[in-house]
Amino acid sequence: MSFARVRALVVVGVLAVAAVVFVIVALVKDTQGGATTGAGCPAGAPRVDLRLPNDPAEVTVKVYNGTEKAGLADSVTTEFKNRRFTVQKPAESKTRYKGVAEIRYGPDTVGKAQLLRAYFLAQSKMTYSAKRKGAVVEVVIGNQFRQLATSTEVNQSLVEVGEPTLPPGTCLKPVDENDKDS
Repeated sequence: MSFARVRALVVVGVLAVAAVVFVIVALVKDTQGGATTGAGCPAGAPRVDLRLPNDPAEVTVKVYNGTEKAGLADSVTTEFKNRRFTVQKPAESKTRYKGVAEIRYGPDTVGKAQLLRAYFLAQSKMTYSAKRKGAVVEVVIGNQFRQLATSTEVNQSLVEVGEPTLPPGTCLKPVDENDKDS
C-alpha cells in the first residue's frame, strides 16, 4: 500500500472517530428532550395541544354573528361546512365586534384555532382562555368581515402565521396524551 493511501485511511479514520464522539456528546448534553414532552411543567398549568389538524373535519366551529347583518353567522357556518369543518348551530353574539373576526379557544384547541385564523388571513383577534374546555372553537364575525379565504390563500396564510405557539402559563401536552384524545 502506498503512503498516500495509508494517509487517506488515517484521515478518514480520525474523521469517523471525531464524528462518533461529536454525536455522543450532542446526545448526552441535549437539553431539548424535556421541552417536547411537557416535562418540568408547573403543577396546575394547562396542557396545550399545538398540533395543526390534518383534516378540517377534526375542527368543530361555532360561529356567532357580531354584526347587525341578519343571517351572517348562518352563511359563514355554511361556508365552513362546505369546507368540511364540523359545525355547530350558529348564534347571535351578545356584543358587537368591529374587526374581521375574533377566534376564542382553549388549551385543547390551540392548533385548531391557528388553522381557523388562516381562513381570515391572520386578520382575526385570537382570544385564549385557559378555563375554556372542550374541542369547540368559537368565531365571532365582525363588521369588517367580507369572506373566508380561498384554499390557496389559506395555505399562504398558514405559512405566514407559522406554527402555533404556547400561550403564556401553559405547557405542551405530551404526544401520547394527544393520541388518547383522537
